[in-house]
Parts: sequence; C-alpha cells; structure tokens
Amino acid sequence: MTKERMQERNIISGAMATAISPFVEFYRPLLPFLLLAIVLIGADTRFGVEASMKRGETFRTSRMIRRAINKLVDYICWITLAGVVGNAFGTVLGIPILSALILLVIYGIELTSCFNNYFEFKGINKQINIWKLFGKKELEGVIEDKPKEDEHQSNSQHE
Repeated sequence: MTKERMQERNIISGAMATAISPFVEFYRPLLPFLLLAIVLIGADTRFGVEASMKRGETFRTSRMIRRAINKLVDYICWITLAGVVGNAFGTVLGIPILSALILLVIYGIELTSCFNNYFEFKGINKQINIWKLFGKKELEGVIEDKPKEDEHQSNSQHE
C-alpha cells in the first residue's frame, strides 16, 4: 500500500469518527432502553406466536420477522424521540424525567401486550391493564377478567 493511499485511508477514518461520535454520545445513555426493547420484542413475539398457534391461526415466519423488525425500528424512533425531548426540554426546564415518562408509556403498552399474549397462550381468561398500577398502592384491579367474545362483539356493534 502506498503512502498516499494510507494517508487517504486515515483521513476517511478520522472524518467518519468525527461524524459518528455525536451519535454515539447521544445513544450511550439510551443503550439500556434499546436492550430492554429487544428483550420485550423477543418476549412479545414468542408469546404472540404461541397464542396465535393456540387459536389455530396459520403462522408465517416471514411475517413474524417483518413485524419484529418493524417494532424494533419503532422503538428506535421512540427512544430517539425520548432522548431528543429529554435533551431539548428536560435539561432546559430541569425535568430530567421527561424522557423516562415517554418511554414508560411505550414500554407499558409492550408489557401489556406481552402479558396478554402470555395469558392467552396459557389459557388464562384474564387480561392485564398495566395503567391501573399508577396511583395505587396495591395490585388489585390490574389483572381483570377478559371480556367474552360475544360481549365484545355486541359492544362494538352498539358503538
């Protein structure tokens, strides 16, 4: 390799490191949230597949992979938004918890989905409402009976 070629390579490497370092610094504190998203997506996918198989639905691996990747991209967007809001408003207004509140809502939705798929897969006729946890000291009312299909259909017909 010639000296000019090595010098060109060093310049490109240095420019890339300079361009990428702000992104690395931005996402570094958000890395645990990305890892949590991957774990939740994996759990929700597993229990969702098992619940759909229990219902007798046809299972397509390509659709499962596509939906998991779509969820991961959505989570990356939500985590980025939470980081931006946390930096833009949380730091300026002195509210560091702002980004955590955004992620709490998003992860609450995913946790609800995971638990409900798990209950359906295990044949437990219950559903979880994770939002009932807030403002309560006890867990009463968080796990509730799942409405029967005919009740759900008649309620949606009246609306």
